[in-house]
Amino acid sequence: MDSNRTSIGGTAMGGHSAEDVYIKNEQTRGELGHRMAEDEAQAPTGPRKFQHAFWDAEVAHLRKIYFKILGMTVVLVVVAMWLFFSMYWGSLGETAEHVPNLKGYVINRDGSNGEGLLGQAIVAAFEANSRGEGVAEKQHLTWTVVDSSYLPSNEAVAHAVVEEEVWAAVVVNSDATALFTSARSSGNLSYDPRTAATFYYNQGRNEIAANSFIVPYTTALLQSTLSAFNAKTNAQYFGSLANDADEARQQALVAVAQAPQTVSQPFSYQAVNLRPYTKTASQAVLLVGQIYIIILSFIITMTHDFARGIISPFLRFTSYARMRVFVPLVIYIPLSFSYAMVNLPFKITFDAKYTYAGGFFLFWVFVYLGMAGMGLATEALITLLTPRFIAYFLIALIITNVSVASVPIVLQPSFYRYGYGFPVFNLAEAVRTIIFNTKNRLGLNAGVLLAWLALSMITVPLFTWLMRRKDEQAENQKNLEKKVVV
Repeated sequence: MDSNRTSIGGTAMGGHSAEDVYIKNEQTRGELGHRMAEDEAQAPTGPRKFQHAFWDAEVAHLRKIYFKILGMTVVLVVVAMWLFFSMYWGSLGETAEHVPNLKGYVINRDGSNGEGLLGQAIVAAFEANSRGEGVAEKQHLTWTVVDSSYLPSNEAVAHAVVEEEVWAAVVVNSDATALFTSARSSGNLSYDPRTAATFYYNQGRNEIAANSFIVPYTTALLQSTLSAFNAKTNAQYFGSLANDADEARQQALVAVAQAPQTVSQPFSYQAVNLRPYTKTASQAVLLVGQIYIIILSFIITMTHDFARGIISPFLRFTSYARMRVFVPLVIYIPLSFSYAMVNLPFKITFDAKYTYAGGFFLFWVFVYLGMAGMGLATEALITLLTPRFIAYFLIALIITNVSVASVPIVLQPSFYRYGYGFPVFNLAEAVRTIIFNTKNRLGLNAGVLLAWLALSMITVPLFTWLMRRKDEQAENQKNLEKKVVV
């Protein structure tokens, strides 16, 4: 077995190393006692194997060690629970308080200079909403009215939303008021009230933000604004008819009868989801699957810790350090590929941005980088923590990563901004780009994952050298003592 793990055990938890030695000595004494009993018909002096009940006095000292280990474990688990579970709960607990961090654009094209009545009404309503008027505190997005020349076409608006310049945009379309007025006066049956305004959003960027805040808050604001404006428009129109001559009134009523939608719903809007969240199975690779990646790499870390203990005492440091770094990296190749293959039967949309094959293999590359970055992190820390305590680091690694991957970081307290530099956030963002065709930050995402991998490729040999030096000093001292005895 690897001497590194034995020597560091005492450092990580001082009492346990001595307890292990004591248990071993007691077991040896028990075995000797049995042999003495066979040879001399005498009772053994220590606890006898397979001969005692749990509460027997002969095993009281072992029972004390047993309870001490369990008690210390319970304490450590409770401490870890309060430290890291609170972090995850906190990442979700105040999302509604940060909704104003979601930014949106309002573009008014109604009239040559935005003088159309509908455009003015919508702009006023959204500006009031940004100030928190008429809604519960902080239950609104922050809307910025931008000049139509900044985004001269609706295609430019859609591009700004996809490129994550804003979370949503509302456009009052060109000459919306004039087109409605013309349709009502001429009885244009082809008039579509939904052409008055367009609401753009990007569900693929984050489905929780879109479904919980962006879509419901924006649609509620549009519906209330348009409903009030429609009622006002109809009241003014029919009021004006009362003062018209009979012939003019009759012509107006005929036109309304030909285009009843100009009265029933003069203005409406169309919602355009630019990047739909198309597959519910995508949730597996965006969040839960990230946890599985960490667990799979952790299994390799634990197995490698046991396996390398067989040969490591006989290897030179350089050979041992290379083994610790590169063997896991090779093992992650089939593991990550198998993980990627599992997604194929569930028709994950790997062809949203690239070809299906290209998207799949790019997905595999990022899964491998994520597994390597987080797997080697556990490989490094097991050197210091030993298998006895590495599980607590696993809890920390999982929760600190998952806490920033479920909801947008802008909806979390500022503490969680560390997530921009963590593996799971960047891996999830890369996966969204591949399967939803969201904003392309693949270079940045790969850079963060490679940085984690590079850090672990430094810390693994560094920690190995520290422990190897300690083991060599202990071995030299042991040999020196043997020479003195001789």
